[in-house]
Parts: sequence; structure tokens; C-alpha cells
Amino acid sequence: MQTALPASRPNHRLVSGEGFMSSATYPMLYEINTRVWLTELSGQLARSATLDDIPDGELDHIAGLGVDWVWFLSVWQTGHAAQVVSRTNSEWRREFQETLPDLQEQDIAGSGFAITAYIVHQSLGGNAALARLRQRLAKRGLKLMLDFVPNHMGLDHPWIEEHPDYFIQGSERDLAQAPENYTRVKRQSGNLLLAYGRDPYFSGWPDTLQLNYANPALQAAMIDELLRIAGQCDGVRCDMAMLVLPDVFEQTWGQRAPLFWPTATQRVRENVPDFLFMAEVYWDLEWTLQQQGFNYTYDKRLYDRLGDGRARPVREHFHAELAYQNKLARFLENHDEPRAAAKFSPEVHHAAAVISFLSPGLRFFFQGQFEGRKKRISPHLVRGPHEPVDEKLQEFYECLLAVIRQPTVRHGQWQLLECTPAWEGNWTNDCFVAFAWRGLAGECLLVTVNYAPHQSQCQLRLPFADLGDKTWTLEDQIGNAVYDRNGADLQTQGLFLDEPPWKAAVFAINKLR
Repeated sequence: MQTALPASRPNHRLVSGEGFMSSATYPMLYEINTRVWLTELSGQLARSATLDDIPDGELDHIAGLGVDWVWFLSVWQTGHAAQVVSRTNSEWRREFQETLPDLQEQDIAGSGFAITAYIVHQSLGGNAALARLRQRLAKRGLKLMLDFVPNHMGLDHPWIEEHPDYFIQGSERDLAQAPENYTRVKRQSGNLLLAYGRDPYFSGWPDTLQLNYANPALQAAMIDELLRIAGQCDGVRCDMAMLVLPDVFEQTWGQRAPLFWPTATQRVRENVPDFLFMAEVYWDLEWTLQQQGFNYTYDKRLYDRLGDGRARPVREHFHAELAYQNKLARFLENHDEPRAAAKFSPEVHHAAAVISFLSPGLRFFFQGQFEGRKKRISPHLVRGPHEPVDEKLQEFYECLLAVIRQPTVRHGQWQLLECTPAWEGNWTNDCFVAFAWRGLAGECLLVTVNYAPHQSQCQLRLPFADLGDKTWTLEDQIGNAVYDRNGADLQTQGLFLDEPPWKAAVFAINKLR
């Protein structure tokens, strides 16, 4: 059941966007494409840049956004074999060429997820440079998140020689029936047929090899890897975390694997109690992984429903238990998805962002999102195209981030609101999504979105029982609208809304002096 907002008196002052605390109930994560960023810095410095070259001013800027967590994507060591595959795979190369019309061989470093060792890549400065970066982040109240890829390893990982039993092995029949899923691997101690890493619905990733979670020794080895990683950062984003669940693994490989995540998360937290686990997860397995030790799980369902452009499925998504929603990572883009500025029109982008990032859970942003970047950059690439800044979108995000920094939204209580017909026969109330936030000191915010391509009307029922027969000002924090309304009318009739297509507003409710 959702938690009802208390009926305490609203604050009579506007809530400041400054003075936010880092230990937020609803924190913010900022993903950085590490290799692409360092390539840009290398161009500015006229030499190869490492993690040590990231300017303090850039870290100050990130902290000033209100960010709690910074995820540095693709810092681990990768190998030559995966790079060769990335450079010669014709389908991938076509994608790279679309992103970079002036594509050069050195732009294709290989996937950051084809890992050969959980040590920081030598070109980034190694483990020592990461440790220094982590210290600089900590001075600014920022926590460091890195990748963990449980499902597979790179083609030239040392385990291929040392522990071939850690990988799924195939037969000549397997290779003949599914050549896209198996490969011959040369070894000093004898060649093997091994499976590519994959999920059950697609062909294998030909720059990786599948780990065998039916082997307890492999599970123990991966927990050891996690323990080492936990000494270098504050949390991990676990790539395709659902692939090692027993049911999914058996569906893919025909072998039953013991549970991995409950033991792995427990073992890590015995050493680092506050260590954070975030899962990339699909197929309605979010709750399953939350129950197995994950602090946060991707909310791909909300992303997809926002992309469909219909309000009712979006609104119904928020009927879920608040304990579940609090552990969802809400996003509009990441390195796997299209850029939000390319996927959504400007008006829909604004509306979807207000819904996503003013709902409970982890607010998850990607480098370039605020500036309106439109080109998705493959994790195989280390260079991105030059793109102009969308100043209007940047201004919108500045306003939205100022709201997100408010203690009301970072620490307060959230409630989904009911939108009733404005008059008999008017069905457009079904086009609204609306929330209320109540701060710890009684501050009130109303979030209203007409998530439809047409004008819509509704009566918004307010959960505040203490407005009285006084005049209240409703001031939009992301726009220019200011309304004065009688408290008694708001309590008995609700707030009448008549909004244009895709209109989003965030109203601070303040007593008129």
C-alpha cells in the first residue's frame, strides 16, 4: 500500500533548491562515458589523458548538479582479441560509421564489457589513478560506481588457460547447429569449443565467452572478483544481472545454476556494509533481484511506457508498492538506449523527464543528456561526434534539477494523485499523471503532466487537509505560471487543470502573505 501524506501544515515559504544533503532518500546517479570523455580531454591536452587529468572544476560542476553517485563506465582492462572482433564485425562497423562518419581504426577500442581483468585499464592510468579519482570525488561528497559484468568475460581472459571449466563448453554438434553462439578458442594446453556470452533471446556476443554459473568454483571466483572491486569503489552497476538467475541460466544453457546474488551481495557487505548494487534487469525480474540483495534495479517498464506516449499505463505503473518503487532506477537514456533528445520531441521530453525524475527511486542521468546530445555512442567506441548544445533543453534541465535538489523531493513523502473528470462526459482526465510531495517540514509540491498530444482537463484531488479558508499561491517551478486559489475550494473541489498537449508543471504551494 502507498503511504499517505501527513496532514501537517504546509511551509509558508518557497523551498530553496540549495543546501541539499548527499545522503538523500532519493539520490541522483550520473553516468559518464569514461573513454569518450578522456579522448576529448586528450584532444585538449595534445597528449593521452588519464583519470588524473579530469579537471577538479568538472568534478565541482557534477557535484553542484546535486549528484550523489558517479558511474564511470568502462574503466576495466580489455584485450586485443575483442578489439579485433569489434573492428571486423561488419554489422557493428556500420553502426560505428553512422555515429562517426570520419571513423578511424583507433576510435574502435573494443567493448568495455569484454573484460580481461578487473584492474583499471593501463591507458586510463591504472588502479592508482582510479584511487586518486575516488579520493577527489569523496572530497565533494560523491560516491563512485563501476561496472561488474557477471555473465561473461573477454575472449583472451587468463581463465581460458587457467580455468577452462569456468566457461560453457560446446560440442561440434553445437557449433554446427548454432555457429553464431560458439567459437573455437586456441589454448597452449589444448584448443576448446566455447560458447559466446549471450542471453536466451539473441545470438551470442562474439567478443565474449560465457561463464558457467552451474560450476560452484566459478561462482566463488566471481565473488572474489566482486570483493576486489569493492575495495576500489562504493558500488557496482551489474550488467544484465538477470542472466545468472537459475531459471534464466537454465533456459539459456540447459543447466541448473545455484543462486548467486544472495551469497554475493551478502559476502561483499560483510566486508563493506554500505556497498551498493544496481542491476540492469529486464523481463519483469526487478522485484526478484531486489529480494536477492540489490539496492536498485532498472525501471525499463516506465521508460517503455513513456515511449508509448499514453498516460494511463504510465499512471498505472505507479500503483506498485512504494517499497518496490523506492528501489527503481528511473532513466530516460543510458549508454544502451537512444538519446532522449533523439527519441522524444522537445515537449514530450520535458513531460517524460518530469514524470521520471520527480517520482520516487534513484534518478539516473547520462552524460550529455542535459545538453541535448542526440547521437548514441556504442561502448565499443572511444570517440563521439561533436554536437551543439541545445540551450533550451539545457535551461529546462537546470530548472528541473533545481527542483530535484529540494529537500522536499530528495527526502520527502510521495503520493500518486487522482484526476477526476472536469465535467460529465469529459474523458481527458485519463490523460493526466499527477504526484504530490510533502517535505519533512510540511512543504508541498504538486507535479502535474498532461501526457497526451491534445488539450486535456481534469479536477485534481489534493491530499492536503489543512489548507483552510485562506488564499494560497501555486507557483510553477519549471515555468512561469502563478495562480492564487482559495484553500477551502481546493479541499472540496480540487484543482481544476486545463492544459495544452504534453504540459508539465511543478507547483509549490505557499500561503499568500
